[in-house]
Amino acid sequence: MRRRIVIIVLIFICFILQCSVLPAVAIGGISPNLLVILTVSFALMRGRREGMFVGFMCGFLADLFFGSALGFQTLVYMYMGYLCGSCYRLFYDDDIKMPILLIAASDLAYGIIFYIFEFLLRGRVQFTFYLGRIILPEVVYTIVLTIVCYRLLMWINHRLERAEQRSVNSFV
Repeated sequence: MRRRIVIIVLIFICFILQCSVLPAVAIGGISPNLLVILTVSFALMRGRREGMFVGFMCGFLADLFFGSALGFQTLVYMYMGYLCGSCYRLFYDDDIKMPILLIAASDLAYGIIFYIFEFLLRGRVQFTFYLGRIILPEVVYTIVLTIVCYRLLMWINHRLERAEQRSVNSFV
């Protein structure tokens, strides 16, 4: 229960930062995607179920405030959490290469899916322009932010795991 409350608070903090602070530090109108970092990080640290929960919450908030259709971003973030949670068994805490690679791939896939459903279906076919000017710079900016944020998220996860372990040990 404590883990869920902490994760929900983290989601709201990241969402508020995504809406307020990150647009202020945008470079050329491009800001990093903190919700992707959060979803993929918890999917890697905790598995598919946790990844889907965090993805659902992040996507639902994004849909609620920014989406043109309720459920589109929720579905994308949930799949992102599920697929990245599949790598849970391959994940090592001290290795940051895998989270960076998965966050970059997830942000790239998010950008391409968003382009297809928001622009391509409306007749805007300048994919190379969108890829070079929006998707790839956002991926790079998200990777830079990942290097800073991932260690903090990992520390929070370790603290939660230690608290859960203590409560289990005190119960037995």
